[in-house]
Amino acid sequence: MKGAVVKDAVVKEGAGVTAAGTRWSVPVPPMRFAAIWLALLALLVLSAVIVPRSLLPGSILPIIPFAAFLAIATMGETLVLMSRGIDLSIPAVITLSSTVLLGVSGGQDGDLTPAILLALLFALAVGLVNGILVALFRLNALIVTLAVGAITAGATLWYRQGIAQEARVPPLLAEWGGSRILGLNVSVWVAAVLIVIATIVLRKTALGRRFGAMGANPRAAWIAGLNVPALQVSAYAAAALLYGIAGLLLSAFIRNPTLDVGNAYLLAPIAAAVLAGTAISGGIGSMVAVAGAALFLTHLGQMLKMLGLSTAIQYVIHGLAIALGMALAELRLPRRWNRKR
Repeated sequence: MKGAVVKDAVVKEGAGVTAAGTRWSVPVPPMRFAAIWLALLALLVLSAVIVPRSLLPGSILPIIPFAAFLAIATMGETLVLMSRGIDLSIPAVITLSSTVLLGVSGGQDGDLTPAILLALLFALAVGLVNGILVALFRLNALIVTLAVGAITAGATLWYRQGIAQEARVPPLLAEWGGSRILGLNVSVWVAAVLIVIATIVLRKTALGRRFGAMGANPRAAWIAGLNVPALQVSAYAAAALLYGIAGLLLSAFIRNPTLDVGNAYLLAPIAAAVLAGTAISGGIGSMVAVAGAALFLTHLGQMLKMLGLSTAIQYVIHGLAIALGMALAELRLPRRWNRKR
């Protein structure tokens, strides 16, 4: 009887969230995650017509690693958005992990392992602070992550003053960061592995299903007995860990990272998450679609630069692309088609 009451409460309050034992599901429109792949295909066709040289291997291979960095950062932002939050501390966490790597390693291979571990530990600590302030103290996520990001950036700047400006990552990490497997930079394969792991956790495990249910309707999830604050904190912590990984990979790739290394990742991950069909209202997201969104934005930027357009026009086109992507993601297909599915 008690289980039936809990189930009824979840169905009534959950806005589409259902429970059957430990299995949870959030209905998703069929077009939501497919839209970004259709947009990417359309972009490639357009590129072949107006900028065919942008599709040459010499143009694509150099930018794919940056799509991987963006995809990893966007995975973190996606987790936060799925928990009904938002994270503006991404640039600060990326720069922090990069700076800790430089400072602790001193450019020496012998100290590479502790440098990587400490960099990820500091990134995780920032995420925990964000999550605790948002989930337990119920502070505004936008303000919290902006403030924590500013504090983190200040601490990073102070720490960076004791590191030589020409400091480089250890040679072993630099060699690994520039290596390729089957013609693709190693960072691309790292991103692919992370996407597979995240997808399995979110879709095939009880934890992932509960996380989606919590994001779709925290009140219904609480009624059903889920630890909502713990799930929200875990979203920010996992996100920050992903930002730290992105920072390390980016540092390994460019070899001589500066304090500007994370600047490009303030709004881009949010834009990519939206294009990937992530619901701002929480509960819905796809890590596979995130990969498509990262490729779309990276190639779009490359194509616009090759066309020689001004920065102002590039911003306008990016904005229009994001708006169109959101419209496609929210497109509702005819009920007849849905029944056939």
